Amino acid sequence: MKLKLTKAAIDRLAPKTRTDYVDTIDRGLTLRVGPTGSKTFYLLRRINGTLERIKIGDYPRTTVEQARRQAGLINAKIINGGNPGEAKRIVKGEPTFEETLSQYLARKTNRSGKPLADSTKSDYLCVLENHLSSIRKLKLSQVTPEVVRKFGISSDSQNNRAKAIIGAVFSWAESEGITSAPNPAKAIKSKFIKSRERFLQPDELPRFFSAVEASPLRDFFLLALFTGARRSNVQSMRWQDIDLNEAIWRIPKTKNGDALNVPLTPESLTILEARKKQKIVNAIWVFPGDGKTGHLVEPKKAWAAILQNAGIEELRIHDLRRTLGSWQARQGTSTAIIGKSLGHRSQQATAIYARLDIDPVRQSMEQATAGMIDAGGGGQ
Repeated sequence: MKLKLTKAAIDRLAPKTRTDYVDTIDRGLTLRVGPTGSKTFYLLRRINGTLERIKIGDYPRTTVEQARRQAGLINAKIINGGNPGEAKRIVKGEPTFEETLSQYLARKTNRSGKPLADSTKSDYLCVLENHLSSIRKLKLSQVTPEVVRKFGISSDSQNNRAKAIIGAVFSWAESEGITSAPNPAKAIKSKFIKSRERFLQPDELPRFFSAVEASPLRDFFLLALFTGARRSNVQSMRWQDIDLNEAIWRIPKTKNGDALNVPLTPESLTILEARKKQKIVNAIWVFPGDGKTGHLVEPKKAWAAILQNAGIEELRIHDLRRTLGSWQARQGTSTAIIGKSLGHRSQQATAIYARLDIDPVRQSMEQATAGMIDAGGGGQ
């Protein structure tokens, strides 16, 4: 789209899907407007058959007059046979991958227009720390396909996470006019990941319950199993969100950003009522901790001890959540109710979930819990 680039004209441009405005005066001078309203000057020229997009600066920090002067200097170099593209790509102001990731996490929103969940941000930063350290200080234009092909991440799942994160950051940066460098994520080969289907089997339940009884975190693991909630939500369970009379646990915010009402089965209520009657009760957290969060954070050691004592292998804490769902399925529960009880959300099922009353969800969870306890030997 052609436009005479003036301050007045640029100020009138509203945020929209990435759009380039080519100046009608200076050859190649272009203004890119992003969906959040970012405005960036570039010089767009074809040099030796290659289309070069050379960043000049962000508006309004870079004025129209400054952009025109800079475009004139670069055009003069091109006319004299030089190619300033390579030198201009790695300019002092170009952000590093880590800086761009930080901007992405701060400004990116999900499909509902909400900020990214804290768990998502933490996951991205964890992958950066453990698998992307070799590119974190590189300028975006230095993160080339050749560089990312050398990652050699041994874990297939982390390889795919790295690919997804790099791809998302570069796509967002391009839409914001931050970079015109090609997205290097395409050079990372996706790995096939078999869907995980691990859950506690009937013959494992007696050993599991016996080992849990001896654990100092008995209540935590049993509530994780009986509620089917995510580990992070159980760890940060607050007394103010629990209604013992109505047998409801109201989770203010789950991983997908929504609130969730979790029915508390009689077994869950017994655990919570017993903790409530203890002599020392934390006023905020059901499972208080010594760290800065104030609540339980890392139960891995206790979990490892349970698995060892029970003689159970390859079971994760998250598999307790899957176990509840599997036992609901054994009772003939519909996938819609299972999804509702576990707080799952998909575009296809959201409308169905919204119409479900909590009573059939409670009934299904109680039947599944009773079935697990019976298979485990008849009691806690």
